[in-house]
Amino acid sequence: MRIGGLASGMDIDSLVKDLMKAERMPLDKLTKKKQTLEWQRDEYRNANKLLTELRNMSLDMRLQGTYFSKKTSSSSTGVSATANSSTAEGTYKVNVQRLATAAVNASQETISADPAAKIDPNAKLSTQAAKFKVAPQDPIEFSIVTYNENGSKNTVNFNFNPADVSLNDVFKQINDSSLGVRAFYDSNADKVVMERTKTGNFNQTTEFLGAEIGYNGTTAPFLANTLQIKAGKLNSQNEWEKRETGGENAKLTYNDVLTVEPTSNQYTINNLTFNLSQVGESTITVSGDSDKAFDKIVQFVNKYNEVIEKLNGKLSETKYRSYQPLTDEEKEAMSEKQVEMWEERAKSGLLRNDSVLSSGLNQMRTHFYTPLSGAVAGFSQLSELGITTSSNYRDGGKLSINETVLRNKLKENPEAVWKLFGANGDTTETKGLARRLQESIDSTVKKIEAKAGNSLRTNQQFTIGRNLLNVDRQIDRFEDRLIQVEDRYWKQFTAMEKAVQRSNEQAMFLMNQFGGGM
Repeated sequence: MRIGGLASGMDIDSLVKDLMKAERMPLDKLTKKKQTLEWQRDEYRNANKLLTELRNMSLDMRLQGTYFSKKTSSSSTGVSATANSSTAEGTYKVNVQRLATAAVNASQETISADPAAKIDPNAKLSTQAAKFKVAPQDPIEFSIVTYNENGSKNTVNFNFNPADVSLNDVFKQINDSSLGVRAFYDSNADKVVMERTKTGNFNQTTEFLGAEIGYNGTTAPFLANTLQIKAGKLNSQNEWEKRETGGENAKLTYNDVLTVEPTSNQYTINNLTFNLSQVGESTITVSGDSDKAFDKIVQFVNKYNEVIEKLNGKLSETKYRSYQPLTDEEKEAMSEKQVEMWEERAKSGLLRNDSVLSSGLNQMRTHFYTPLSGAVAGFSQLSELGITTSSNYRDGGKLSINETVLRNKLKENPEAVWKLFGANGDTTETKGLARRLQESIDSTVKKIEAKAGNSLRTNQQFTIGRNLLNVDRQIDRFEDRLIQVEDRYWKQFTAMEKAVQRSNEQAMFLMNQFGGGM
């Protein structure tokens, strides 16, 4: 039981709070220490993020395709092409005789009985049976057959209760099936359309009159009669032919000697992928694309410079020892701007002169500038490509690029440039610069993760995390102690209040006794 100054007239609550403020000072120090550790952990992880981005770019710099990219041009808009690094340079003639099309079939007539009162595709079929020219049977049953690229059949059976589904519900089940068919109702035309979702002729048989979307109109009255989608028609010779259109393969002749009929309007020959959009002849020219390699190298150097600049900045950042993390009470006494400015200084210098980062940067520079042994055509170091170290010592080893020299070297000997970056050797001197950089970054990243972890590690698995757990335990123990201290203060003040109360009662008793004797 706590007595809050009723007898003494003192503000016991305020007294206890003031006393506890002094008692809480060590806890505030622990809380600030925890915040500092969390900030430091985040700073390390940001550094790792930068290094990992550079490492990932170095992987691209090792690939031969980065330096042997090809570009294409076409004499017409009917055919475009995409080349890879293995495509031979030269000209390629393409004559497109036919484009690939997707099979499509549609209602031969409108499906509503009254054009002014068309069916609602979202309403249950049983509620609007009278709106159809031919009402759907109950139950609705039909099968649809399509063909795979190897010619094998794919059959899906459908069964619906008209009271449970709308027209769009039926279409959804068709569209979501493995048939590769898209069905929909066009309210303006009052017709239904069914079409294959891919181009080509896959039904190489006479089954279903050679249609790509196969069904038997006799056993599928919902399709043939209610939706008016007819499977076949009689020609002038009184022979049955399929109603659907499309479903054809493309046809093209390559360099006047090779004729192919692909199922799609994209076809690859000799590492060159043609994209067909129009019938006619086209000439495709394939040539080297040094611009892509140039852009990759520039991006790589820019990222390297960004890493150097930001990490050097962290290593030399000023440490403001008088600026410690703020407690919640301290933040309440300050404006948002003041809190922001304070914390900016409190976070400053958390990685100042850090040995892991500084040694990692030194190793990166050493590996980057060490000449490559056994180089091709004399490309043994970056300076021969026009990439040199900045003359300003304050840049901390950042690189600058002579774009003219770099472009010329890429055009003259892309293989030598590739080997300078991506050569695979057994020693540091025989490894390409990008390989060395990757290895040095990997080493630094592992050291940082041992210190600051990553998002996948628990606090037990890295140094700062274990320190945080230790601080948390200290905070828990101290908070338990504060509860005991506060209880002790209240007990002391309660005892004082009781003593004051007894004293007051005795004084009142004596006054009453003296007053009663007069």
